[in-house]
Amino acid sequence: MNFGVVKGTVRLCILKTMLFPRHCLSTAAACHSPVRVRLLPSPKCLFDEPVQVKVEGLSPNQEVVLRAKLTDEKGELFQSSAAYRADGIGEIDLSRSPALGGSFSGTNPMGLFWTLSAKNAHKKLVKRDVRTPFLVDIEVYSDGDTEGQLLAKETNERGFLAEGVQRLPVREGRVRATLFLPPGRGPFPGVLDMYGTGGGLPEYRASLLASRGFAVLALAYYSYLDLPKDMRELELEYFEEAVSFLRTHPQVKGPGIGVLAISKSGDLALSMASFLPGISATISINGCNANTLFPLRYKGTVFPPLSFKTSRLFLTKSGIANIRDTLNNPTEGENRQSLIPIEQAQCRFLFVVAEDDQNWKSPFYAEEAAKRLREHGKENCEVVVYPGAGHYLEPPYFPHCPSSLHLLVGLPVVWGGEPRSHGEAQVDLWGRIQAFFIKHLDGEHLQG
Repeated sequence: MNFGVVKGTVRLCILKTMLFPRHCLSTAAACHSPVRVRLLPSPKCLFDEPVQVKVEGLSPNQEVVLRAKLTDEKGELFQSSAAYRADGIGEIDLSRSPALGGSFSGTNPMGLFWTLSAKNAHKKLVKRDVRTPFLVDIEVYSDGDTEGQLLAKETNERGFLAEGVQRLPVREGRVRATLFLPPGRGPFPGVLDMYGTGGGLPEYRASLLASRGFAVLALAYYSYLDLPKDMRELELEYFEEAVSFLRTHPQVKGPGIGVLAISKSGDLALSMASFLPGISATISINGCNANTLFPLRYKGTVFPPLSFKTSRLFLTKSGIANIRDTLNNPTEGENRQSLIPIEQAQCRFLFVVAEDDQNWKSPFYAEEAAKRLREHGKENCEVVVYPGAGHYLEPPYFPHCPSSLHLLVGLPVVWGGEPRSHGEAQVDLWGRIQAFFIKHLDGEHLQG
């Protein structure tokens, strides 16, 4: 044993206790604690990968509290906690040990991650720079008190770029995007990735999908660099440029590409598939079957947005806005002008629906889209429904977001869903997304 190292560790603990007595008494105790947190197979992983959380060195049947903490790039704290009882040999394994209460209960191996909740209300966890990981601290506290003695701590480093993935900013014509290329020799199946009304350029889903073997173009379409600051009107020609860029890239396998979209970008994806060549597979997550929010222009034709009535907005008991019923029915009267003629598309569709989506009636829109295709003799779609899930279906292990600020509404709105069902839906959907694109883009370079 290196006694110099031991003495140095003890001196460091004592120094921390002297300097920070309020916060570090438990840290000093943890230096001497036999308790250990293990993250398997490694403390480092990609964000879409699960880890096995184990606690060792407890007393038989000892009750403790496990706590997870993550601070995002804006300094927002997300945290969760659950009480556990050690087994007869003083161990806790979250893959088989049930939580006794807290942020969740029952056996839930990744429950500490799914139930991370912002300290300040109405905040959604978003990764702004995929070149750095999120750090999730897993802490063990004694006596069922998260303000009490810290027994052990380990940090899970959850990255967004697999080794060898290239991140390439794109400034091509009007297109503002980031291209992610997997390691190895291409060409790779290509996917164009878009988000909703938040603007900017979210890259985290694209980087994780590229880490699984796809060439992914994360596309911005407003409020980014020199793009328009708002969405008063959108031009389909802009998206046509992006499709052309991705299709003709030497590292992208043809002849067609995939489109992955959520929320508002879901109807943009349907319009792209209906009017633009070179799209072989389209996934719309909680999207609409009509053009929404703003006019869409293409080759001199303007497609009006589906109208809405703000009088249908109501406040929940907790004072949060619910906007689910504000859009008019796209199948009635003049609203039909906003319907997207998806029967013109030559691609396969996957309509993904959260049954408890409170943003709008995505289950109805998916049913109507599938019905329209069948009425035109087409069987080129699948509909997947997730009970208990809310609007924002993200890559696996992003925490469920019950409410956050809607930039266009100007108020916090409810998104629906409950943590466990939502989390399980995200895991299942991530596999379906990859399988769908593998099947219809004929991928050969895909990672497990």
